[in-house]
Amino acid sequence: MQEDVYKVLGVNRSASQSDIEKAYRDLARKHHPDLNPDDKSAKAKFQKVQQAFEVLKDPEKREMYDRYGSSFESMGGGQPGGNPFTGGTPEGFEFDFSQFFGERFGREGANFEEAFGAAGRAGTRAPQRRTRGRDIRHELKIPFNTAVVGGDAQISVQRADGRIETIRVKIPVGIDDGKVIRLRGQGEASADPRGETGDILISVLVSPHPCFRRNGNNLEVRVPVTIAEATLGAKVEIPSPSGVITLTVPSGTSGGSKLRVKGYGVQPTGRAPGDLLAEIQIVLPDKLSDEACEMVRRLDEEYDQKPRVDLTW
Repeated sequence: MQEDVYKVLGVNRSASQSDIEKAYRDLARKHHPDLNPDDKSAKAKFQKVQQAFEVLKDPEKREMYDRYGSSFESMGGGQPGGNPFTGGTPEGFEFDFSQFFGERFGREGANFEEAFGAAGRAGTRAPQRRTRGRDIRHELKIPFNTAVVGGDAQISVQRADGRIETIRVKIPVGIDDGKVIRLRGQGEASADPRGETGDILISVLVSPHPCFRRNGNNLEVRVPVTIAEATLGAKVEIPSPSGVITLTVPSGTSGGSKLRVKGYGVQPTGRAPGDLLAEIQIVLPDKLSDEACEMVRRLDEEYDQKPRVDLTW
């Protein structure tokens, strides 16, 4: 062995036995031919590491090497040119993991994967990945209300053999438009008996609501009120996902004002609920009498308002 065995393992001459074993383990993993199928020099590097370790793991051989160097073999430390593990030439070299990793690598069928979680012993191949069944993609349109409060739906799926199967789908509370519901293991079966069944992927489309809009977990709704309700204040009933609630309209509320009702928006499981934002819309009568018009004129004269003073370009 011409090259210094300490340099081969990357340790100094005072290295402990545990340091030598650790260095060997790292290098054996790094240069193992199964882990480097494209490196033609991996086998030679791997054999060199093995030979160096065979010398330094044995206290008597290590002492002879420290005293005589690489010529220690001619002093009775081993067979010149022979392989320290098999007694053969390096070309016929085959590493025995039981020499280092214990009994589980000496039993029948033990392999490199058990030590390093990667490739097997020299000459073996990693198992091929099992074929997975095809995923089935489906679109499901649901009402706005169902997306907010959750519920059930059904889809019809055509199987590879032509069968039409009806599948119940659980709609989670607060699902967003465009989200995908995955039904695991309900797709197509794998051609490989050992392979996994595919999934059903359902893209959810949420229909718009005639009155409500969603902004994150908040719900927005326009609430029509009369002139009297906006001017004098009132309590009006409005719908919500939790049922009918009473909204307090303060006196002097202008059109476009937004009143917040906390916690009455979307209430997704495990997350804080959103709010309900009620935008006030003042509704005028279709036709005012002459008397009513005169009252409005007098009101306008009494209150000198400039509502557009901050309106700029």
